[in-house]
Amino acid sequence: MIVNPHEKGWEIVFQQAHALLAAEIGFAWQPEKKPLHFMQTLAAIAQHDDGQKDWSGRYALTPAGAPANFTQLPFCLEQAQQVMKEARFQGRWRSLLTSMHLSFLYEELRGKKKLWDEFLDEQRSCQKKWRQQLKISKADAQYAYDFMQWCDRFSLILCRNELPEMERALEISNGPDQIRYEVTQLKTGPVLVEPWPFEVKQIQLSVEARCLTQLQFSSDQELADAIWQAPILRKEWLLQQA
Repeated sequence: MIVNPHEKGWEIVFQQAHALLAAEIGFAWQPEKKPLHFMQTLAAIAQHDDGQKDWSGRYALTPAGAPANFTQLPFCLEQAQQVMKEARFQGRWRSLLTSMHLSFLYEELRGKKKLWDEFLDEQRSCQKKWRQQLKISKADAQYAYDFMQWCDRFSLILCRNELPEMERALEISNGPDQIRYEVTQLKTGPVLVEPWPFEVKQIQLSVEARCLTQLQFSSDQELADAIWQAPILRKEWLLQQA
């Protein structure tokens, strides 16, 4: 989950909700630059954070008892394996993009544990096999994954409240077209993306979040109970062309 400090406590955005927002961003992309198998690519984006580990004990808490942001959690091989297991039910293209995402996230862990290395080796092998079976070039697969990663990154910026103040520009990342994209929030509210990568001139986006007033928890179960009882707020953004 994504955990943001809030004036009343904590703002929680589920990672699955962030992934759905990323897919909505991708859906609006300009037609002439869409990747191959566009709908399947959107499915991969929308579901790339599925397979989350069940909360038990204090897995979802920091040592101090606060809700743990996803960046504070250690790598979980079982979760990564579950993500791939779920992806394969929707075919080789989603599996390929999901596997590439796991490689991007966890390749830096290579050399730390034998089982992790075996998992990373399996991803490389499967990616090559799926490209061959689908008759997809490595460049086309990389373009689609870069698209997925760009949407993921932009969604995280929004969900994590990372838009700078004072109308300062923030780099999203290079898009699949290798163009550098930046985002700026105007003092009047709308959010600008430059250069504009979308088909229409305005896009309304939103994601649901939950607001917790309790700061510390003794167990995952106590946290889960509080989250499901917490009021739901809708975070909204209006993207518009400069």
